[in-house]
Amino acid sequence: MFQIKRICCIGAGYVGGPTCSVIAQMCPEITVTVVDVNESRIKAWNSDTLPIYEPGLKEVVESCRGRNLFFSTDIDSAIRDADLVFISVNTPTKTYGMGKGRAADLKFIEACARRIVEMSDGYKIVTEKSTVPVRAAESIRRIFDANTKPSLNLQVLSNPEFLAEGTAVRDLKEPDRVLIGGDETAEGQKAIRALCAVYEHWVPKERIITTNTWSSELSKLAANAFLAQRISSINSISALCEATGADVEEVAKAIGMDQRIGNKFLKASVGFGGSCFQKDVLNLVYLCEALNLPEVASYWQQVIDMNEYQRRRFACRIIDCLFNTVTGKKIALLGFSFKKDTGDTRESSSIYISKYLMDEGAKLFIYDPKVLKEQIIHDLSQPSISEDNPERVSELVTVTSDPYEACQSAHALVICTEWDMFKVPVTFYYYFYFFKCFVFEEYVRKHFNSHICLIPPQELDYDKIYKNMLKPAFMFDGRRVLDHLHPHLQSLGFQVRFTKKKSSNPSIM
Repeated sequence: MFQIKRICCIGAGYVGGPTCSVIAQMCPEITVTVVDVNESRIKAWNSDTLPIYEPGLKEVVESCRGRNLFFSTDIDSAIRDADLVFISVNTPTKTYGMGKGRAADLKFIEACARRIVEMSDGYKIVTEKSTVPVRAAESIRRIFDANTKPSLNLQVLSNPEFLAEGTAVRDLKEPDRVLIGGDETAEGQKAIRALCAVYEHWVPKERIITTNTWSSELSKLAANAFLAQRISSINSISALCEATGADVEEVAKAIGMDQRIGNKFLKASVGFGGSCFQKDVLNLVYLCEALNLPEVASYWQQVIDMNEYQRRRFACRIIDCLFNTVTGKKIALLGFSFKKDTGDTRESSSIYISKYLMDEGAKLFIYDPKVLKEQIIHDLSQPSISEDNPERVSELVTVTSDPYEACQSAHALVICTEWDMFKVPVTFYYYFYFFKCFVFEEYVRKHFNSHICLIPPQELDYDKIYKNMLKPAFMFDGRRVLDHLHPHLQSLGFQVRFTKKKSSNPSIM
């Protein structure tokens, strides 16, 4: 069996960096080199401040960097030396031409394929890591075949990633499955076995699934489409709950206990974001249209439409509750990344909620513990968000490093990301109300904050926030991180609004 001793990964982003760092840690006898044309990104990977934030990633990198894990801009040398080349470059949705807004742009994939065939000799396995449309491997193979050399033998595999940002290291070390697709020829099976042997260092054999290349590619798109569909489905039910008086949490719990359905991805919120869900569903829509399956395309397009509807509905609720106008009003927006434990803002719901509020003239004060100010301004200055008027971002948006500054004199507080620091411990809630029964409310609040420290410094003091906000002080819990504290927050004076059920107060939407 062919043994892989040297791996090159082209692309040092959210997939390539963590994946190859874990491979290097789990396979100390394999030399792993991650390359990228972005020199500043490579410098960051070689520094104490990594270019992406993932819990546990820094420890993994530091355990093997400089030993069998390297980050470099010397792409050609890394390709020449490698037995296996991962292609892990960006495959954005096209913004022009045929398939605009839906099809994947494969220009970076094609550029990698041409560079690999130019720099390679002998036997080499080339593996798709990027999310690609079905039959992308066939396109890569055609480039290889058209530029073949007498001494060159390139085998193409598909090995899509299924990691989730925020839990990437855990997902890589304890995967539900590893999927490897390749040709059904003898040479293709040889390449599959070689890559399987790498993962078998730490992944049980029964979790390593082998398929043909096209099934592997489609499985990645289908997996993300199904997850996105569940989120849109429960969000559609949340709208129905608010109209009827049902509680979406109770509904989600009831249906989630059905083993045929399960309880994952049934949390009503302001919608999904990230680099994969929307892009992959749109890619699936385009694929169905290209294959003359309009009914199937329409079905999956509705998943995207429902996600957009939920974002807009949340923004409309903010505007309606603030007496149907937010013009000139200060709104504190807490959380800008698309989910907690990552600094990634791609397709974050916060971007679109900010857009709708800016369209109404609101003054936004934004805080996120991991997203840089430059990234927030960049995201909001995109033509589709700023309405081709990026100057309005500088007029309406202030990015702050202090959540209390963001909330100072604000009309409303909006939680858009479920960061742990936005939550108050459940322990505090129970202790507070236990002692409140004995008329020690003020004493306990002071005692807990000052001495027992059940609210650590990194968590927010909502009592302090409320006192410094304009009244009535509205709170919009878009991620439902404070469900257990709503009675306490209301006792402080907050007007709490959340995606759950129809309110008994007719003035509340």
